[in-house]
Amino acid sequence: MKVVKFGGSSLASGKQIEKVFNIVNADPERKIIVVSAPGKRFSEDDKVTDLLIACAEKRIQGEAADDLAEAVLDRYDQIADELELGREIKDIIREDLIARLSSDTHDPEVFMDLIKASGEDNNAKLVAAYFQQQGIKAKYVSPKEAGLLVSPEPGNAQVLPEAYDRLLALREQDGIIIFPGFFGYCRDGRVFTFSRSGSDVTGSILAGAAKADLYENFTDVDAVYSVNPFIVESPREIKELTYREMRELSYAGFTVLHDEALVPAFRAGIPVQIKNTNNPSAPGTRIVNERDKTNGPVIGIASDQGFCSIYVGKYLMNREVGFGRRLLTILEEYGLSYEHTPSGIDDISIILRENQFTDGMEEEILSRIQHELQADEVKIQHSLSLIMVVGEGMRQNIGTMARASKALAKAKVNMEMINQGSSEVSMMFGVQAVDEVRAVQALYNEFFAAVAAV
Repeated sequence: MKVVKFGGSSLASGKQIEKVFNIVNADPERKIIVVSAPGKRFSEDDKVTDLLIACAEKRIQGEAADDLAEAVLDRYDQIADELELGREIKDIIREDLIARLSSDTHDPEVFMDLIKASGEDNNAKLVAAYFQQQGIKAKYVSPKEAGLLVSPEPGNAQVLPEAYDRLLALREQDGIIIFPGFFGYCRDGRVFTFSRSGSDVTGSILAGAAKADLYENFTDVDAVYSVNPFIVESPREIKELTYREMRELSYAGFTVLHDEALVPAFRAGIPVQIKNTNNPSAPGTRIVNERDKTNGPVIGIASDQGFCSIYVGKYLMNREVGFGRRLLTILEEYGLSYEHTPSGIDDISIILRENQFTDGMEEEILSRIQHELQADEVKIQHSLSLIMVVGEGMRQNIGTMARASKALAKAKVNMEMINQGSSEVSMMFGVQAVDEVRAVQALYNEFFAAVAAV
C-alpha cells in the first residue's frame, strides 16, 4: 500500500487534477492521497494559501475581507468548472470559508491557522468529488474524523503519539482516501497547522501510521538534483539518497521536500519516492535508510542566504566553566534559535538567521554579551550564506575537506567559517552572500563535473 502526496502545483487547475486522477488510477496500491491547497498556475499567480493568509490578516485587523475571500472562492469555482463538477461542491466550499471567516478572532494565531487550513481541507473535498464523478470509489476524510491529533502550537503543530494508533484504521477503509494535508486537530477540537509546506509532514505521518510500503511525494520536478538548477545548468539528478542526506540538504535550501517531513517515515523505515506529476514515468529520487556509496563522497550541495554570525572572543575561554551555556541563555531569553556554533579555545561564533532580530534587539544582545560575559571582543557579521556539502561517503573518504577548500580558493571565495558535523555527513562553509553562487558552482565542478551521473 502506498501513501501519495500531491503538492500545490500538482493541484493548481482542473487539468492538473486530471493528471493526479490518472496517476492514482494507474496504480491500485495508491490508497491514501494527501492533497495540498491549489498552488500557482503561472509565475505571477497567487497561491490559495497566500490569499487565505491575507484574508485572515484583514479580519484580524477588524477589516472586511470580502474581495480576498471571493478571490479564493473564484479559484475553486474555476477548478470545479474545468472538471465539470456541479454546483454542490462550490456551495460546500463557500459555506465552509464564510463560516471560518465569521469565527472569533480574539486569538489571532489560532484564527490564522483555522483560515489557512481551509485551503487543503476544501481542496480535498473538491478532489474527492471529482474522483467520485469519474466512478471511482473515493471519499474525503477529515483529519478530525481520522484522529490526527496535534499539539496546540499555531503554525508549528507537532503530531501526538496517540495519533498513530488512531490513523492506522485508515489502512482498513475501502476505496481511495482523499486526505487534506498541512493541519490536524488538538484535543479540544481546534485546528492547528504544521509549519509551511506541512502537507509533506501529513503524508509522512500517514505513511508511518498506516504502515505503508512506500510514501510517494509528487511535485513539479523529475528528481532531486545534486545542486540548485538555477545556479548550475542541467545538474545531475540524484537517484537515491539517505534520510540523513535529504534532511541536511532540505535544511540548507533544497525546497523539494519539507525538512521535517522525513521524520515519521524515517522512524517507520518507509522509503520515500520523489516523482513529477507532469512526468510520472520519470523514476524520480528514492530516499532510504542506507544506500550504496559508489558515487563518490558527495551526493549534493545546498546553499541558503539570510544568516549572520555573532563572534565572541575571550582569552582563556576554554577554562571558564559554563561560558557557552551563559552565552546561549542570553539568546534564549530573546527567543532566538541558533544554527551552528563553530569554536576555538578562545573564541566562538554563533550562526543565526537574521530575520529573527527585531529593531533594537541586536545592539542590546551584543551589549549584554560584552558586559555579562566580560568578553574581550564581540561583533556581528551580516549577509552570510551557508553552503552545505553533503554525502554519507565522506565518512570513508580522505581529503574531501581539502578538495572543497582548494576549489573555493581557486574561485577566489573567502571562507568566513568552516564547520563539519560530528556525523561526518556534511560540511558547512560560511561565505559572503555575494559569493554564494560562485562558491556553489566551484564546489559542483570539483565534485560532479567529471563524475558519472549519480
